[in-house]
Amino acid sequence: MARRLSALRSSVPRVLAIATLGALCTTGIAQAEPSSKPQPPEFACEKGEFCTWTGEFYSGQITRFDLRGTNPEECVPLPEGVDARSFGSRIERHVTVYQDRECSTEGDFSTYPGPGTFVPQAPYVVRAIQIWN
Repeated sequence: MARRLSALRSSVPRVLAIATLGALCTTGIAQAEPSSKPQPPEFACEKGEFCTWTGEFYSGQITRFDLRGTNPEECVPLPEGVDARSFGSRIERHVTVYQDRECSTEGDFSTYPGPGTFVPQAPYVVRAIQIWN
């Protein structure tokens, strides 16, 4: 009986060391894997910005608008070749999105309040915006 107890006492530290080493290695591997989740739009679009994405659900190329480069009540077309299919507002003003690059009311248009309005699937392709006072 004493012999078994002595053998058990001598093997416990080795078993604990191996278990601890295994746990440390597993944790290191899990932390090393990069996250493949896309960044939520509320973090991709900064405070004070209105952002558009070329793809639905905030995917594709992002275009940012803020009051530094966008005059209120002025029609601002998206850059040539860029059509938005999702958008988000973190600006403290209402923003109208237009289907037409000239902000024509002949095409579809809608005004959204800000901040905190996020539209993952625009009801139509957005080609211009207008920020209101």
